Amino acid sequence: MNTATITRRDLVVVGAASSLAFSAWPTWARAAEPAITPFTYRAPDAALTDLKRRLAQTRWPEAETGAGWSQGAPLVNLRALVDYWQNGYDWRRCEAALGRIPQFRTTIDGLGIHFIHARSKHANALPILMTHGWPGSVIEFMEIVAPLTDPTAHGGRAEDAFHFIAPSLPGFGFSDKPSARGWNADHIARAWGELMRRLGYTRYIAQGGDWGAVVTTKLAQQRPPGLAAIHLTFPQVMPDPVPTTGLSPVEQRYVDQMKRFQTDGFGYFLLQATRPQTVGYALADSPVAQAGWLYGQFQAWTDNTGLPESALTRDQMLDDITLYWLTNTSASSARIYLENFPSKSNLGRVDLPVGCSIFPHEIFQPPRSWAERTFPRLIYWNEPARGGHFAAFEEPGLFVEEMRAFARKARAV
Repeated sequence: MNTATITRRDLVVVGAASSLAFSAWPTWARAAEPAITPFTYRAPDAALTDLKRRLAQTRWPEAETGAGWSQGAPLVNLRALVDYWQNGYDWRRCEAALGRIPQFRTTIDGLGIHFIHARSKHANALPILMTHGWPGSVIEFMEIVAPLTDPTAHGGRAEDAFHFIAPSLPGFGFSDKPSARGWNADHIARAWGELMRRLGYTRYIAQGGDWGAVVTTKLAQQRPPGLAAIHLTFPQVMPDPVPTTGLSPVEQRYVDQMKRFQTDGFGYFLLQATRPQTVGYALADSPVAQAGWLYGQFQAWTDNTGLPESALTRDQMLDDITLYWLTNTSASSARIYLENFPSKSNLGRVDLPVGCSIFPHEIFQPPRSWAERTFPRLIYWNEPARGGHFAAFEEPGLFVEEMRAFARKARAV
């Protein structure tokens, strides 16, 4: 890791050094505030050598006794992924690509927070605060940074431009790991509001999926100065209590999806919500355990044809898996489930303007009718043709179009 304190005088140098274009950086530093420092990461050679050694010494279990993915990642599929991880995958490629995107760290409420901050060259660009979830990371966003910040080079118009901000959740990636309880979604949302204030943004929108949708919803309910609207790909809008009669086909589908998830696919949630430390012991010691834990979610939650490789490349999946491994964040990331347990299928009313993009292989596809009850100012709703839970990762082009379309609505309110 390499960090150095940034000053106003340094801003032009940082921008010029990036492959992205920058202009008119906001006023950041106030004398009494923690510094914002540029951040780059290079994994120690010893850590990569140790990873290869551990992969080579894996003690594999026997094959599963059932067909398909019903018991988790099938042995033959995971062994193929791990063989590529050991013999073909190049973390330095991912590291270099990530290093071309401007990254920083700052301390909020005593915790070091890592974030991407890529500013557009276009005047009147709209700041967008994006939050990932589990088992994701800011790596999900690498392919959307350039088209969002530089739309004229990627099929868009200058008025579609964004300034792009994406923090790593506490305990994830390059953010610090909380050493005590308390970093739940409400706390994270307050920290995000402080981050945007510290960056000098007086009007911005926020977006999230998975836990990012929970944090973004909480942020909207807190209504920090400057937040104008939010966009969600995983809105929590189920009524409480759930109606038992008179449901439309779309509403019934949503209820059925929730019931099915709670009986087939919910095990990871309960483990991480109740025993994150136990989960962490296994995943921190075995890269194959880490790979299997995340690879199974990529299969279950992407818009694939049976194999996750039909939705994400092996390199994409291993970029994310390797980040978890190198930062040893299996236990600390799992604790977001503990901090927010028990979870709710409706987080409550949001009075700010809201947009939703419901991708067809999302874990649940909520009906617009229930979203309108929870979001009385629902200004945008669309159901794209492709994509799943990791929309920006799987379908970056479609995701960018969704953000542009939503932002046009948000700018008008």
